[in-house]
Amino acid sequence: MTPADGRASLRRRLAEGPVLLAPGVFDPLSARLVERCGFEAVYASGGAIARSLGFPDLGLVTQTEVADVLRRICQATSLPVVADADTGYGGPLNVRRTVQEWERAGVAALHLEDQTLPKRCGQYAGISLVSREEMSARLRAALDARSEGVVLIARTDARAVEGLEGALHRAEAYAEAGAEVLFVQGLTTLDEVRHVARRLPRPLMVNVPPGARWSVAKLEEAGCRLAIYPGELQRAALAAMRAAARSIHEFGFVDGVGLASQDERDALVDTSEWQALADRYAGAGSLPE
Repeated sequence: MTPADGRASLRRRLAEGPVLLAPGVFDPLSARLVERCGFEAVYASGGAIARSLGFPDLGLVTQTEVADVLRRICQATSLPVVADADTGYGGPLNVRRTVQEWERAGVAALHLEDQTLPKRCGQYAGISLVSREEMSARLRAALDARSEGVVLIARTDARAVEGLEGALHRAEAYAEAGAEVLFVQGLTTLDEVRHVARRLPRPLMVNVPPGARWSVAKLEEAGCRLAIYPGELQRAALAAMRAAARSIHEFGFVDGVGLASQDERDALVDTSEWQALADRYAGAGSLPE
């Protein structure tokens, strides 16, 4: 699937349904794993990418560092990639460059948010927001910059600052500015999801809260079009690696920890195909004179 195909497919799915589930990935290997598990999209989580580089989700990772990871993720999977673009990494001119870089990386969609710079994880305290007018300017700059049809998502973090009604007013303004999908961060119940989906004039993207047991059917009934799970895969990986590391430290070997087989690991990175190519070239002999 080409990037253009992925964008067109994602746009149709968001308009028509059913709900699309997108686990958060942070490197090519996790993106490849999600695809092999049968999902239809991946979410390139800004927070998970920052943590994979050794930083907290406090706006410390640069635009070019994230763009490099996104290029690798898009090369590793044929699925549409929905990417976190934070605040756009600055003013409207920075937003223009971010959209252009994200498009060149191959993402199918990106979301911009209305936090001030530097931003912080939406689950942390101390969030501050730009004005509706400044966020609308970011969105207009993004629309002007895109040339290859990337889906533009507007995220508001106003729930934590202005309450749900304030967040809804902002989301409505962002729809008027041209956002194709709306993302209200901080929804905690399915009743809230249902209320927001009915209120807003664009498809709704939802960050499923950690630990929430919201089934696909319940998300669908509530009106969610795109559900993301930003941190779950990374947290699961950390727990498994910690258990293996502790076992090695205590016993000198891994004991009582579930491990993927070496065959599974090698299949995920297409080892046999690469080896076949190596054998083909090795058997080609010397070049003709």
